[in-house]
Amino acid sequence: MDLGIRGKRALVCASSKGLGLGCAEALAEAGVDLVMNARGAEVLEVEAARLRSDYGVDVQTVACDVTVTSGQEKLIDAAQGVDILVTNAGGPPPGLWSDWDREDFIKALDANMLTPIALMKALLPGMMDKGWGRVVNITSQSVRAPIAALGLSNAARTGLTGYVAGTSRQVAPFGVNINNLLPGIHDTDRALSLDTGVSAQKGITIDEARAERSQTIPARRYGTRQEFGATCAFLCSQQAGFIVGQNILMDGGATNLTM
Repeated sequence: MDLGIRGKRALVCASSKGLGLGCAEALAEAGVDLVMNARGAEVLEVEAARLRSDYGVDVQTVACDVTVTSGQEKLIDAAQGVDILVTNAGGPPPGLWSDWDREDFIKALDANMLTPIALMKALLPGMMDKGWGRVVNITSQSVRAPIAALGLSNAARTGLTGYVAGTSRQVAPFGVNINNLLPGIHDTDRALSLDTGVSAQKGITIDEARAERSQTIPARRYGTRQEFGATCAFLCSQQAGFIVGQNILMDGGATNLTM
């Protein structure tokens, strides 16, 4: 399918690996020029060079921490005029409700709620002026069904979801669509970290921990970054112009919901 976005320009946050990289790859394949961001410059430059070579698109890199004000300013300056924004940042650490204090919540809100909002506030006006734009926020399946150990993430990402619900309806008349993409477990460094923790806790191998977790997913496997990226690219396509303010689960059926 021709997504109709060749020649558009996109900012993809945290895109040197994992789900962010999957989104950058799929957009590059569709002919979209990129602004790629990550904290680590070395891996970022390697992946940017690969996408330039593989797809012939222009790729600009901005190595910074997008969750802090200085990083946001640097990234926003580089991304002025983009047609597509994909927000993404790693989630806060798991824990127990009684262990978190105010500062823990402030850090979670800064990373997973206020950072995407800052990027949208900065870049949406340019999209509205052009009469076309797409925003995809990478959140989590825990927005639909909270995960107890991820209380910090539950709170911050649900706050972002509420913001998007209202904002998406306000910018839709200008041809700008905002949606959220909610991953379950995917085959990324985050999954490896989780499985390593289970392995240590239960005294089993990482492969056994992975197999055990896979059995909780109706699809009986982890998702791939390529699948995730392809869905993100579709949400950024011309064909997705009637999808507004939605929360789309990509979890292999793990979240047991009717609607």
